[in-house]
Amino acid sequence: MSAILQISDTHFGTHTSPVVEALLQLAGELCPDLLVLSGDVTQRARASQFRAALDFLKRMPVPHQLVLPGNHDIPLYNLLGRLFSPYGNFQRSFGSDLEPVFESQDLLVVGVNTTRPTRHTVGEVSPQQIEAVARRLKGASVEQLRVVVAHQPVRATRDSDVKNLLRNRQAAVHAWARAGADLILGGHVHLPHVRPLKEVHEISRPVWSVLAGTAVSHRVRGDVPNSVNLIRYRKEDEPRSCLVERWDYDGHGAFVLFERQVLLLQ
Repeated sequence: MSAILQISDTHFGTHTSPVVEALLQLAGELCPDLLVLSGDVTQRARASQFRAALDFLKRMPVPHQLVLPGNHDIPLYNLLGRLFSPYGNFQRSFGSDLEPVFESQDLLVVGVNTTRPTRHTVGEVSPQQIEAVARRLKGASVEQLRVVVAHQPVRATRDSDVKNLLRNRQAAVHAWARAGADLILGGHVHLPHVRPLKEVHEISRPVWSVLAGTAVSHRVRGDVPNSVNLIRYRKEDEPRSCLVERWDYDGHGAFVLFERQVLLLQ
């Protein structure tokens, strides 16, 4: 069995130390194969905040990591930095590739950079990005779990979050579904969810939206605590499926299992 620890919106600079330590402990207990951090690594894209994030990730007991930028990882108040080097601090910490890919015998995980330096929070995916992701998905083996990671979500659970949805999401979901995607991971709204996309986007095969909450920041939303997901996949399972576990911080120094869902795939 392969496992992905999905975290998002760490917002280093607003992180809470006991939650950071609890998440490191959880990762050590779960032993995932891959850590996915789907954006908003920092609060204001400052070098000190990226250093704190990098220190955290160096302590993370996971053999492979895939980190994407979010809108908060582009300078907001440093206008010169935003104009001339919007991803400078991110790339100094995590390398030049803003759309990393992880592949193993069981997994294909494709990152897509949906941030735009000329905008604040709005995320967008271009036709060229849609096609590039689709090409990678089409090259996957039939046994792999095929995952796309973006920062902004492709489905909302509250009317107030419709404004936060990814621009060009309809074209993206259709193209990626045809290419074989199983899951589209994201964050941004600090509200975890697992939702089907088949009826909302009128696609012919099951594709699931899986969002993670804010992992370690005090910027939680409403009554939803710090939250992360663990995605388990075994290619031998029949019918083809994966298991998504949501783990919430309990306020007393530990993450605890909140719910578990089996997602049927095709």
